[in-house]
Amino acid sequence: MDDYAILRIRRLVVAGAASARRHPRPRVPLHGFPGGPEAFELVARFCYADGGRGGAVTAANACALRCAAEFLDMAAAADAPAPEAASTAAPSLVRMTEKALEEMPHWPWHAVVDAVKQCQRRLLPLADSTGAFDAAVAALVSQMAVPPPAGDATPTGSSPESTAFRFSCDTKSSGLSLRGGSCVSRTWWFEDLVALAPATVERVASALVARGTDHGVVARFLFYYLKCRIAGASADDKKAMLEASVAVMASLDRSAVSFKGLFGILRVAAPLRLADACQDRLVAMIGRKLDHATLDNLLVPAPPGTASLYDVSLVLRFLAAFLRGGASDEPAKLKKVGGLTDLYLAEVAPDPSLRPAKFLDLATALPAPARDCHDALYRAIDVYFQVHGRLTDEEKMNICRGLSYEKLSPECCKHMLRNGEFPTTAAVQALASQHTVLKSVVLREPGQLKSVSPSPTASTGKRRDGYDDDNGGGENDGQVILYARRLDLSVENQNLRSLLDGMHWRVVELEKVCSRMKTRMSKMKQARRGGGGRTARSLPRMCS
Repeated sequence: MDDYAILRIRRLVVAGAASARRHPRPRVPLHGFPGGPEAFELVARFCYADGGRGGAVTAANACALRCAAEFLDMAAAADAPAPEAASTAAPSLVRMTEKALEEMPHWPWHAVVDAVKQCQRRLLPLADSTGAFDAAVAALVSQMAVPPPAGDATPTGSSPESTAFRFSCDTKSSGLSLRGGSCVSRTWWFEDLVALAPATVERVASALVARGTDHGVVARFLFYYLKCRIAGASADDKKAMLEASVAVMASLDRSAVSFKGLFGILRVAAPLRLADACQDRLVAMIGRKLDHATLDNLLVPAPPGTASLYDVSLVLRFLAAFLRGGASDEPAKLKKVGGLTDLYLAEVAPDPSLRPAKFLDLATALPAPARDCHDALYRAIDVYFQVHGRLTDEEKMNICRGLSYEKLSPECCKHMLRNGEFPTTAAVQALASQHTVLKSVVLREPGQLKSVSPSPTASTGKRRDGYDDDNGGGENDGQVILYARRLDLSVENQNLRSLLDGMHWRVVELEKVCSRMKTRMSKMKQARRGGGGRTARSLPRMCS
């Protein structure tokens, strides 16, 4: 019989004497007793029945008895030196329970699962301080690596061939879906662990990772756990489950975690205000796999209380995480994300609440190698300028910094020259850049071009390449005309011809403007001469 336990029980009885005077029956309050009345009864039987052998330690009560012994200070009795005879006559409950916990890996599967549930439900925090919880989790993980023994099937009868699942989400639903037809199947122990608390699931999943379990299996279990538990749960429970799952997923291999599943978690978590650390982990995981995303994935609604339609700041965080993950060293992934970003820009450009600075941040978030062509970016900027008609030229030029005019096609360059939404400075810069491209093409492939002296017909009318000559033949003496061969025209030379057409159109427009200015200046000059010489001033040479 354990003297320490008896003394502790007697102290509890004395402490409850005052309560006994107020009630017809004596009552001993045992606030916080691990395992409740059932565990106390087991301890009492162990102490008083059959010389300390009246209570047997089994798989069903080993954890509860170990925690109860700790609560009653029976661990001190186990550590104190005792005569050999006394030790034989009065076996220690602490030693008996610890021996049972050491044998826990050999318990039946259901007994281990029940022990884990018992620890999380009624024995904390003593289950942690005594090591009972760690022993139960270790025993659980050790049995997950092998199939269940014959005749010990799981309660739900789940197996590797049971219903397949996929954790997915789209813009029309923020829930989790269970769909058949997937090649991914549940592992036999998934169903038995669905009822565990979020903290316990995190503990078990972390133990699986530490043991070397396949990361794909761990990730599938976490997604399955969320799918089964999220529906109908309170906001606090959802938050706890998501934070526990994300904490483990962040330690898994990048390829093991489903990208659709991550976006499913993101949409479920949107109204819950997860902890900053959890939100950062989730954004980092999505950003590292952003090359798997679609436009639909990125169209996340803006947080409540904001005027914008979409959460552009979140997408910027995705892009930053993508670049931090070393995407600059993988051109294929970088260009894929560049194309996706252009699609997103075109989608958010019509939003009247999108500020110019935010739009520019999005347009310039990726490095130059992400885009071989800037046509899609130009079209998105064009839409943004049309919707935001009150932008100043300075704001527009600031946004145009995201454009590389050398990467615009001749068609887009022609469109910009005619587009009144773009500042004149941007059009001039585009024209100059295209002229530089033209010179580089000429120098790179001289065999594709010819040089000839101007003919009289070329200096008095329209040239063969479509340019108009309004300056007369005398000013063109010695001029060299470049024209492309008509045979074997490459795609590049066709683009060159289109570019020349666009430049010609711009020159014609400028000549018309200059002609009107000269006419007006001439009239002003005549008017001043007729009105007296006091106010007459000489005109600039270029307009005279």
